[in-house]
Amino acid sequence: MKSEIEVFRKFIRNKGLRKTPEREQVVRAVFAIHDHFDVDELYALLRRENEKISKATIYRTIPLLLESGLIQEAYFEDGHLHYEHIYGHDHHCHLRCLDCGKVIEFTEETVKDVEGKVGERYDFLVTGHKLEVYGHCGKCRVHK
Repeated sequence: MKSEIEVFRKFIRNKGLRKTPEREQVVRAVFAIHDHFDVDELYALLRRENEKISKATIYRTIPLLLESGLIQEAYFEDGHLHYEHIYGHDHHCHLRCLDCGKVIEFTEETVKDVEGKVGERYDFLVTGHKLEVYGHCGKCRVHK
């Protein structure tokens, strides 16, 4: 399997865009985070590593990472989109607590079955799905 940098370089080349060290620093930082993140968290990580990357560069790079299939939007919270890197990972869905913000990733084969049945029923070629189930985790339910 190609590294995320190799995938990104090929994507950039195919789009006719310039390969820049700043974009590659963003890619490396994204794949150093093993959790969901937003632009502010990514920016803070880069600053801690003494990287001189502007937020504007991050905001311009995120759509490229989305389009290349290296990351996906995970959820929207506190006025920010949160992302996760997906390249090299199995598909999963999310449970998100509306109280504490806890996110649990899960894989459920029956979801894949439903995806196939829905595609068949509506004569639709399904290429994927994104499922977020939200509610209250066990810890927060106890405190209500």
